[in-house]
Amino acid sequence: MSQQTSPSDVDLKDALVSLRASNPTLGIAKLHALLLKTHPDWLVSEKRTKKFLQNEGLTIVDLATGPSKSGSVYPSSRLIPNLEIQKWSPKVEVKYFNKKKGKGLVAKEKIKEGEAVWKEDPFISAPEWEIYDFQAQSAGCSFCTTPFSSTITTSLIQSCPASTSAAPCPARFCNRLCLARSAKHHPFLCPAQNPASVPLMGWVREIQWMALHALAQLTSRLLTVGQLDDKLLDEEWRVVSSFAQMSLEDREKYHFSGQREPDQAGWKKAYQLYLEAFKEPKSAADQKKLAKLLKKPVKRDLDRNLFEYDSFLTNLGKMSLNLEAHGGLYVLHSHLNHSCTPNISIRHLDQRTALARITVIAKREIEPGEELYITYVNPQLGVRSRQNELEAWGFGRCTCNRCVKEEKEERIKEQERQRSKSEFATEDATGEGGEMDMADLEKELKAGLGVM
Repeated sequence: MSQQTSPSDVDLKDALVSLRASNPTLGIAKLHALLLKTHPDWLVSEKRTKKFLQNEGLTIVDLATGPSKSGSVYPSSRLIPNLEIQKWSPKVEVKYFNKKKGKGLVAKEKIKEGEAVWKEDPFISAPEWEIYDFQAQSAGCSFCTTPFSSTITTSLIQSCPASTSAAPCPARFCNRLCLARSAKHHPFLCPAQNPASVPLMGWVREIQWMALHALAQLTSRLLTVGQLDDKLLDEEWRVVSSFAQMSLEDREKYHFSGQREPDQAGWKKAYQLYLEAFKEPKSAADQKKLAKLLKKPVKRDLDRNLFEYDSFLTNLGKMSLNLEAHGGLYVLHSHLNHSCTPNISIRHLDQRTALARITVIAKREIEPGEELYITYVNPQLGVRSRQNELEAWGFGRCTCNRCVKEEKEERIKEQERQRSKSEFATEDATGEGGEMDMADLEKELKAGLGVM
């Protein structure tokens, strides 16, 4: 038996952050047991584990461990330790509400109608298909997504440095800054540097599966950062771990029939293409290319959190839950909860510089302490359609004032319809006046007896 050793604070913290991300429902004791099972050569007390979990803000567990009384499970979310909200806006703060609702954003001071509360660049960009096609055709920036036009100076546009005539890459960038920033996410999705990613992205575009598109972008970013800086990778994984999550399996089981996204056969095909793109390319040539990018081995925890099948399904569910309507994951934006009467809206206004950048604008005056809301569904839909769509995504029933009012109105209308139907049936049987028409009855009887 190998001698047990006490891990360093850095190693222990890294391990616990990773385990909590993969096991959001476990209590401290069970998470400690899993830690020792995962690292049998470590000597760690439960007291030390508890201390690190508390210091890292990892003791909050928001995901139900099984079906609730209503027969459902709901998405989990947790706070990001030491999140610097000031870099986006001094006017909002994060608040943890409860186990089911999780976190949200509230106003710290009065916000005026029409005010831009904050602007935010994406953590990852997964643009809608029209813009994605611009990128694939070298007609849009592969970093900020802005389509090239007369507003972009041609002399500033930069091509992918890895692109050659033998191994072309269509990626082009607005300027040197976008090119430099793309170094954090582009390499593992570059056809020239990692041709094994081409089948995955081709299939993603063919079936238009936005969640898988986003997961590919996220994986490319995490793998790239992991080659550059372990500390930065840990910070990025804390952000990823904070996004609301629900596995596709739970979503399908409790909320969703899978009619809009691939079913389990599609999941398995996606998983195979995903592994071939980022871990196990088919051909020797592609394996060699990938090895050039992966000069350092992928950290064991990251490998498990990305490439195990259960983690893959969880990460796909996470992408579905957190994507902004036009594509992309945004850190502060991901904190926003739903209302059918939202008080803020999300706009893509910076079309000359960075279309991927969002601007959060107040739709009305917002008082201090009031929560900021966006809408997850089309607010023009009727109450039943809105509720069904929210249920399908796993968010449960909306109880905003509008929904409560409209559901009450629906019940009253239904009661009136049932009452009218009942009265009509009575009149149909008894005659217009509500009494039996004896002359008609006499005629009916005579005809039946053959005396007419």
